[in-house]
Amino acid sequence: MPFSYDGLWKQLIDKNLTKEEMRKTLKFSPSKIAKMGKGENVSMDVIERVCSHFQCSIEEVVQYIQEGEDEHDERGNLEANSI
Repeated sequence: MPFSYDGLWKQLIDKNLTKEEMRKTLKFSPSKIAKMGKGENVSMDVIERVCSHFQCSIEEVVQYIQEGEDEHDERGNLEANSI
């Protein structure tokens, strides 16, 4: 699972939206939401539509995670959700 969409899921929580509401609003197929839920890659078009809709940057939506490496914050500390 090389990608994390935790930023996107946080956006949904902050805006009190469900994945299904986002899917319908942005006209995504269920498979696009499923791929993001599994941390799989999606097209840049999908990312662009999300960023445009939420008026945010790519970094606020998706993060690349090196496989085999622990998840660390920007200071190098192990993040709590990876323990």
